[in-house]
Amino acid sequence: MANIKETDQEYVANTYARFPVLLERGKGSLVYDDAGKEYIDMGSGIGVTAFGIADDEWKAAVTAQLDSLQHMSNLYYTEPCALLARELCARTGFKKVFFGNSGAEANEGAIKVARKYAAEKKGPEWFTIITLWNSFHGRTLTTLAATGQEHYHELFQPLTPGFVHAHAGDLDEVKKLALENKAAAVMIECIQGEGGVLTMEPEFVKGVAEFCAAEDILLIVDEVQTGNGRTGALYAYMNYGIMPDVVSTAKGLGGGLPLGAVLIGEKAMNVLGPGDHGSTFGGNPVCCAGALSVLRRLDDAFLAEVRRKGDLVRAALGGAPGVENLSGMGLMIGIKTARPAGDVVAKCIENGVLCLTAKDKVRLLPALNIPEDVLMKAVEIIKAACAE
Repeated sequence: MANIKETDQEYVANTYARFPVLLERGKGSLVYDDAGKEYIDMGSGIGVTAFGIADDEWKAAVTAQLDSLQHMSNLYYTEPCALLARELCARTGFKKVFFGNSGAEANEGAIKVARKYAAEKKGPEWFTIITLWNSFHGRTLTTLAATGQEHYHELFQPLTPGFVHAHAGDLDEVKKLALENKAAAVMIECIQGEGGVLTMEPEFVKGVAEFCAAEDILLIVDEVQTGNGRTGALYAYMNYGIMPDVVSTAKGLGGGLPLGAVLIGEKAMNVLGPGDHGSTFGGNPVCCAGALSVLRRLDDAFLAEVRRKGDLVRAALGGAPGVENLSGMGLMIGIKTARPAGDVVAKCIENGVLCLTAKDKVRLLPALNIPEDVLMKAVEIIKAACAE
């Protein structure tokens, strides 16, 4: 541990406040450190390993693709890319998909779609994107500008212009800012994950969707963390009965490999033409093969299990000593604790459970297929840490 920690600190950029744990291997929702200590993984790589570590079906799909074609440029057709795009469209009703490598790239792509659509339909002055305070959309200069948290902006000025923030839940403010600033799009998260697992009210989300449709302003829903089964629906917007114009997604889609996607609806399906956007690794055959194995298993019965497990966690934690309130949907859960969230997470690590934080909350994003007995064992350890 000491040698690896020292090597990391000497050679890796100092961008992560790592926990003092060196993980070496795992299977499913159990991971092991260099001393052989077992942990229950309740973070899944921040919502990435949707079917856990070294999932057999995912691994078989990835390995089979590695044996045939690990990469080709987007100058050529490859089967996994085409099949994954078809599967995403069939499951959602979207018409086109652009593949990138991450959530930030997916959000960049969504923004480009919106700006080109508005420029062609209304004129180049219609370029502003309305986002929400407390949102998080990525760490590139443009997605930082989209992010409604000023402390992320302070050291990286000037950011990309053309982003204005409204308060979540204030529909009148969204409308006012969108019209005053000649908005190309409104971009929201149905649950603000990095902002503290804060869930949008249905009336607000529906109101934004109706306003955007009436004004021919694109509605972008950022599903980077909420997508691919995490909330108990394939995508979180489906819990609200709306249909966005553009959706960005990543994290759990690739199951552990870097993959982001922009899902584009009928209104903007032909906005991007050859040369308008691109990605060297976007649509990589290995990543897409892994994603197909994930997506095809997220059927109605499986998603119902995600909701059921989420309900079990909420029932066990609700009103427990040291737990002030709960937020989120499905297996995306925020726990407001009486103790500092960082102290709770540290105690959980000591007792063999890996959790996350989000602002002042403990955040749980376990693998979607975590066995119920493993899940509830972790919950008991979290309850005990909250109660201290």
